[in-house]
Amino acid sequence: MRLTIAPQLLAFGLSLISLEAGHHVVFSYPGIDPPSHLFDLIKQGKVGGIILFGENVASNVSSIIDSLQDAYRQSSTYVGSPLLIMTDQEGGIVRRLPGGPISNAKQVGESSDPEAAATQAGIDAADTLAKSQVNTNLAPVLGVYREAGDFLDHYGRSYGNTSELVATCSSAFITAQQAAGVIATAKHFPGLGAAGTKNTDEGPVEIDLTLQELRAVDEAPYINAISAGVDMVMTSWAVYPSLDATYPAGLSKAWVEGELRGRLGFGGVTITDALEAGALKAFGDAAGRGLLASKAGMDIILASARDVTQGEAVVDALASALKNGSLPRAKFTKATERILALRQRIVT
Repeated sequence: MRLTIAPQLLAFGLSLISLEAGHHVVFSYPGIDPPSHLFDLIKQGKVGGIILFGENVASNVSSIIDSLQDAYRQSSTYVGSPLLIMTDQEGGIVRRLPGGPISNAKQVGESSDPEAAATQAGIDAADTLAKSQVNTNLAPVLGVYREAGDFLDHYGRSYGNTSELVATCSSAFITAQQAAGVIATAKHFPGLGAAGTKNTDEGPVEIDLTLQELRAVDEAPYINAISAGVDMVMTSWAVYPSLDATYPAGLSKAWVEGELRGRLGFGGVTITDALEAGALKAFGDAAGRGLLASKAGMDIILASARDVTQGEAVVDALASALKNGSLPRAKFTKATERILALRQRIVT
């Protein structure tokens, strides 16, 4: 899809650069009711999507999403497709909305027919999300856990400890969910299965595996997911020294452009993990982290601190970098086109 922006935008005194940057940032907010400033930013074209957490979900969540989408439809930046409204509906304890999938990934992987169970979980996730007008799921997790009781296994977020089982289940989940019209996300590339008990939400994590093992074990499910046509891939905030000893995967050109897009051939949309994660404490503030991620080749920046000003700061940083040339415009525009093409496929 080619990027097009209505000519009447200039009458509103809005910068085309800021409007383009807005497509790249997903915002968050605290509590049940979105603040008025978020609606203002949506109408200004600075918001590409919203992530919902448990604290945002009540019986009126559908009407709230309606109001957010209506604000966008009134905006001079409306491109004919809805905002991305996303959440984590993996299954088990990681469910932001009431409803399925009830079983977690571990239970799916341990079932008598894992592929069928994963297919049903994908159907259930899509049904739950669609009922609340949520169009994007930040699931499934493709991590291949190494030790029983480690972080992914303890919370039931991994389908299993073999690449084959994880690949089978995750691809079935993705296929079923996307067939029902809900965007799926394979996460957290290239994999957190060897992180042990460490959590990138809390602090820096280094996964010191050989590139050969990462490719043979952790990346293998992504090959299947890409073949299944997964819409989005979320990158990890862990550092993998075998390819880049300095930057976490989501800030690394080597991992994003070299490995994911180059070697694996992923042509869809990339999205960061939470920008406020403890693993990024050495990489500046939210605006600086968002800019580093975009320079590394990430398409969507996830500003999920439940603070509208966090997303606003990222949009402004991207726009400033585009204006001064420190963020390459041609590559950024291609990323914009990928985002808008994805949004055009959302069933409304």
